[in-house]
Amino acid sequence: MGMKTVEVPTLLWYGDKKLPLKFPSDWDVHLYPMNGDELPSLDGEGIRSALQTPIGTKTIGRLARDREEAAIVIDDMTRPTRPYLLLPYIIEELNSNGISDDHIRFIMALGAHGAQNRMDFVKKLGEEIVEEFPVWNHNVTGNVEYLGETSHGTPVEINGEFMSCDLRIAIGGIVPHPMAGFGGGAKIIVPGISSLRTINYNHVDVYLSGPNRTPHPTTGWGKTEGNILIEDNEEIARMSGLDIKIDVIFNGRAQPVGLSVGDVAAEYREGVKLGRKVYATETPEGFDIVVANNYFKSNEASLATAIAVETVREGGTVVLISIAPDGQMSHYNAGKWGKNLGGPLYQGRGGARAIPKLGKLIVYSPYKQRDPCLPIGDPEGTIWLKDWVEVLEELKNSHQGKPRVAVYPNAEVQRPVRPSKSP
Repeated sequence: MGMKTVEVPTLLWYGDKKLPLKFPSDWDVHLYPMNGDELPSLDGEGIRSALQTPIGTKTIGRLARDREEAAIVIDDMTRPTRPYLLLPYIIEELNSNGISDDHIRFIMALGAHGAQNRMDFVKKLGEEIVEEFPVWNHNVTGNVEYLGETSHGTPVEINGEFMSCDLRIAIGGIVPHPMAGFGGGAKIIVPGISSLRTINYNHVDVYLSGPNRTPHPTTGWGKTEGNILIEDNEEIARMSGLDIKIDVIFNGRAQPVGLSVGDVAAEYREGVKLGRKVYATETPEGFDIVVANNYFKSNEASLATAIAVETVREGGTVVLISIAPDGQMSHYNAGKWGKNLGGPLYQGRGGARAIPKLGKLIVYSPYKQRDPCLPIGDPEGTIWLKDWVEVLEELKNSHQGKPRVAVYPNAEVQRPVRPSKSP
């Protein structure tokens, strides 16, 4: 029997490659990329133009004229943003308006994630930046400044180095998010550079303020209007004195296809408008097999199960692809820290994203872990396979005839739009 091949992107921070997936030629296989999959990347002129036309605030250059110390916050390795593409233009603006290199520093916004190392800094910023500028991890357990409480009662503690500077810039990205609707905007401040106390109140007391401590009904994938978490986040960002936020919107290879720049709330809303179009995915429902590939966030692989669950049939199979040499990220808030131990948002074996409708869940990755923080089901009930040939054999044993298969190249950020019942 012949074979057909589809390709998905993989190893974003480890060489950025294509992963071929082979299927029997008589299987009904469909590749469903997001609508913005092949949009062209912004060139230098496009980046410069966006930085020169901010929404609701002055340009970086004008902001820099009466300032002395600049802090540039960047997101961490769980996000696909590549700040090194933007930094030559930003540093040029700072230098030409009175802020020299020795008055610029970088802070990696970890939130409640584990600390990153020099190799990670280089991947995000480039070798030259790491050699010439100080780059620090945010410390979630200390070195913060208390700023008061939000109207929702969140105690606000923000990175002390950031607060010591009089020009505060942040770079991140806008992608769909299961709590805030879309990431980006004020999330670079909370959880990004907030204390664990601030994060826990924001993520537990505010987010889980629905009936019986469930997620507040204004939160969820794609929900931004009236989202209680966004309201709290933006209030905290205002208190922090963030001067300007830069958010990237990405194509299917994590290249910047849009840049939203300006006031943290105004630019976020503009960026989300584009993000809704770019990440939307026209797809039917009721597939026998759904292959959900992680590329943007391979170390947060459970996020990819959302679109898979929405489009697989009852009793079907989901193949979760997570080619992550660094494994699943450490998370002090929602992570697992022992056989039955976890952070404040950890919900036990299987977690909140257990998938009872599935007949089978397969994780495909050559980088196997015995019990990672992968809250998609009981580890004992998850089949972890290290080779695609093994995955295919498992699928053949479970599905006779000509199964219908959906393949999502960027499953962790793709969102269904008006699904129909057949391809």
